Amino acid sequence: MQAIRLNNPGGLDKLEQVPLDPTPPGPGQIQVAVKASSLNFHDYAVVAGMIPTSDGRIPLSDGAGEVTGVGEGVTEFAVGDRVLSCFFPHWLDGSPAFEKLVGVPGDHADGFAATSVTMAAQGFTRMPQNLDFESAATLSCAGLTAWRALMVETHLKPGDWVLVQGSGGVSVFALQLARMMGCKVIATSSSDEKLERLGALGAHHLINYRSEPRWGERALAITGGRGVDLVVEVGGPGTVPQSVRALAFGGCISMIGVLTGYAGEVPTTELFQKNGAIKGITVGSRRHQLDMIAAVEANDLRPVIDSSYPLAQLADAFRHQESQRHFGKICISV
Repeated sequence: MQAIRLNNPGGLDKLEQVPLDPTPPGPGQIQVAVKASSLNFHDYAVVAGMIPTSDGRIPLSDGAGEVTGVGEGVTEFAVGDRVLSCFFPHWLDGSPAFEKLVGVPGDHADGFAATSVTMAAQGFTRMPQNLDFESAATLSCAGLTAWRALMVETHLKPGDWVLVQGSGGVSVFALQLARMMGCKVIATSSSDEKLERLGALGAHHLINYRSEPRWGERALAITGGRGVDLVVEVGGPGTVPQSVRALAFGGCISMIGVLTGYAGEVPTTELFQKNGAIKGITVGSRRHQLDMIAAVEANDLRPVIDSSYPLAQLADAFRHQESQRHFGKICISV
């Protein structure tokens, strides 16, 4: 088998392709021929050295592939099954807890930048029947994060307002899921070209936040002064004040990203006056993933793929991600 390893202290020039011997599955494990992966900001943070990890770590948290071996005691999967990885292989159901959020592939453990992996069977679910490997591989981090924000932590209904920021994987999935639910969507971006594409995906109103830096006021005007029921917040401290301004009374800000930094001011008076909430979102559980897969199949949801790179060009794929020119997900074909 072939794999990409990350040598410490990290950096795109520290990614190295190496041959390795595949590991036979032990009790409770399955062996999977990896067919595809996709890039998330979390993966970039690991390979760039922003999140320290073990020397020689195999990166990438997302993986879709075909079962090639089944260990003793595994009954859910058989050789030939198409499977999708779980971001948190120990968070099976229920509420999040520290012990459930460890073991993330590509960070706490070796990930999917390899032609074969052997992991615990509970760290996988079935793949959506309507998707190919690349499309499925976009779901387990970005897709599930958007799913939890819209479907688990908030109680949206048709006609509610959702605001999404930018055109990365989570934001595009949030737009698609919101439209699937019958919600009205406001999308923001610094690029008119990307805004046009977000409109083609179903966003009802488009705001260029460079030309309208007070976009929270604009969102209020669009909604007739009511505000939005949910903000899918990927910017972090640099955008939270405008997100609070855009929020409806009783609305929620799903805090997902930190693209503008790790700490900043929050207009707390306006937040509590609106009886608003800021809810941190860290992907989701295996149960959430199975629910999402059922919805993807029922609605024939098709993930938006920006581009695809072979495994050997993983560093180039990350450079494309680093440039922020992508729209939707960047995939790795294994």
